[in-house]
Amino acid sequence: MSDKLAEDPALKAYLAALGARVREARAKRGMARRILARDSGVSERYLAQLEGGSGNPTVAVLRQIATAVDYPLAQLVTGEGGIEATPELAPLIARLRALPPTLLPEAREALNAVGRTGSATEDSSSAKAKRIALIGLRGGGKSTLGRLLAQRMDVPFVELNRIVERDYGGSVGEIMALSGQPAFRRLERRALENIVKENKAAIIATGGGIVSESSTFQLLLDRCHTIWIQAQPEEHMSRVIAQGDLRPMAKNEEAMEDLKAILKAREPAYRQADASIDTSGQTVQESLESLEIASRKLIA
Repeated sequence: MSDKLAEDPALKAYLAALGARVREARAKRGMARRILARDSGVSERYLAQLEGGSGNPTVAVLRQIATAVDYPLAQLVTGEGGIEATPELAPLIARLRALPPTLLPEAREALNAVGRTGSATEDSSSAKAKRIALIGLRGGGKSTLGRLLAQRMDVPFVELNRIVERDYGGSVGEIMALSGQPAFRRLERRALENIVKENKAAIIATGGGIVSESSTFQLLLDRCHTIWIQAQPEEHMSRVIAQGDLRPMAKNEEAMEDLKAILKAREPAYRQADASIDTSGQTVQESLESLEIASRKLIA
């Protein structure tokens, strides 16, 4: 294989790009390489080679990987085939990609105003009512801050993953192990729809990976005021471990690299939130004050 790579620069470039797509797809789903190996049946060692650009997988292997990360096989193989390939949408997508992140919420509001479903008089604020959804990676403080904020604002506090677990009758880990990520995402979508239907006002703590399912994330953006709870990767990791959860480090020597890759892959989506607060180096009380100020501004 190494001889072929040396003799064919085009093949080398393609395999490097393929490896990057596999790595990005895994990061968006928040999957450690060992989890992808378990779910796809492809060895962790081979996945490392593939992501590094030195693997030359068969279509069967790529199909196993695509199924495990719930990603279209054609897009994984070619890097094409999404909505970007639609001629009518390509110019619009190109313009959106050229916008600085700070202008994306404004662009989204402009798009929402075009062809909005429901009442013609219903604006974005009324569609979102007084629902506040917290997004971001694990360890940012969504659950802790969300529960305290709900008490201050005298509204219900809802953890989306707990509703999913209640509806399924098992833990998130069990759902993933027994039914896979696609099943979890379907349950997550249904739970969010019910929460929105049943609550005009609420503080909702979402799972970090909700942004990886575009239709569910769009529902969240359309029907809730969203706030990104962010922190430095090291603080995300240390907080999760401090809570007694050692899974981020278990059998994963590249835990911090994985965490940073996940954040990098999801950051463009997180930046679509209506507001954000950074809890790095802050006490719970300081973060809560910032969150309350941001929340009250959004629902004013």
